[in-house]
Amino acid sequence: MSRSGLASRLYRGEAGLAIVPRRKLWFSICGGLVLLTLLSFVIQGFTLGIEFRGGNEFQVPTSVGTMQRAEEAVHNALADESTPDGPAEVVSSQQVGNGANATYLFRTSPLEQQQATDVRTAVAQELGIPVNDISDNRVSAAWGAQITQRALIGLVIFLVLVTGYLVLRFELRMAIAAVSGLALDLLLTAGIYSAVGFEVTPSTVVGFLTILGFALYDTVVVFDKIQENTRGITGGSSQTYPEAANLALNQTLMRSINTSVVALLPVGGLLFIGAGLLGAGTLKDLGLVLFVGMGAAFFSSIFFSTPLLVSLKEREPRIRQHTQRVLARRAGGGRDGSATRRPARQPGQARPAAERPADQPAEEAPVPAAEATALAGSAPKVGSRPSGKRSGGARGGRSGGNRPGGKRR
Repeated sequence: MSRSGLASRLYRGEAGLAIVPRRKLWFSICGGLVLLTLLSFVIQGFTLGIEFRGGNEFQVPTSVGTMQRAEEAVHNALADESTPDGPAEVVSSQQVGNGANATYLFRTSPLEQQQATDVRTAVAQELGIPVNDISDNRVSAAWGAQITQRALIGLVIFLVLVTGYLVLRFELRMAIAAVSGLALDLLLTAGIYSAVGFEVTPSTVVGFLTILGFALYDTVVVFDKIQENTRGITGGSSQTYPEAANLALNQTLMRSINTSVVALLPVGGLLFIGAGLLGAGTLKDLGLVLFVGMGAAFFSSIFFSTPLLVSLKEREPRIRQHTQRVLARRAGGGRDGSATRRPARQPGQARPAAERPADQPAEEAPVPAAEATALAGSAPKVGSRPSGKRSGGARGGRSGGNRPGGKRR
């Protein structure tokens, strides 16, 4: 692999992707996705499972042939039945289990006990199997409502505890950005369920609660790196807060990709192998919401939570002033924009008084060359005797008067 390739630069955290500088683009994309999600809620709605809307379940052994043949028999049996909401119909059908124990599961509109018995008898006669080989079960909508209520209570408690932890571990703005990204993750996942028509079951609710932790994990990793890169940033003037946050994103981007891929692989196996090949309907509901939610969590943690954090931090006066100071310094060629460039001193020119320290004496004016030569000739050499006049007795020897008594040796 070339060291200059994108994958190599991503691995070293040197990709230099401009994610935070383009945050208006990401906000526009997220806004468009939210708008489409809300439209899907209004127009399409949700396909609620039998646990939320109530109804009956009929299990037919796969030994009768294809699922299409068994579904046609159930449709024919329901043709003469009606409910308070209209004609009875098959809501969903799927294969459950594998091998000799596999069955076809059909969910219908709510039926009375006598109606359910009549449907079982009609289906058994059309398929040519004993009535006891077909099982039926009535599910009340109250059970799904109870699950939903407890799930909402658990969600509120989770958000309160997580917000408190993020405020203590990081700060309030980081907590707001993280929880907002989590809300976007849940909203996008619900929008995909509504648009595609996936059935919402209790396993779906469990999956929604499961992806909460994964969505916050990736965001906390990125925010921890941002906090490390921006610690004491206002004391310098070389990097702005958005630039430091974008650097943290690039440094943790490969880790986020690896984490998402490692998490999606087993979930994909749970969804495609467990539900597709083995026919486990419960695994399908759980794996589907996990797969969709983890993908949405990766998008929201990179392209929404961090850009939102930067936008919130830029509202702080000290961050805004620091950004202006850095930009002014760069505009001035690396100097403070408020400083004026002084002209260079010429050789021999004295330093201005404003540039001298208070304890440094003033410099003397330069001496002309001719005077400097004359002064140099008249100056005594180092180690020579003074040139003053001597007394006559001092020439040719020492005077006797120099010693006491005037005697000579």
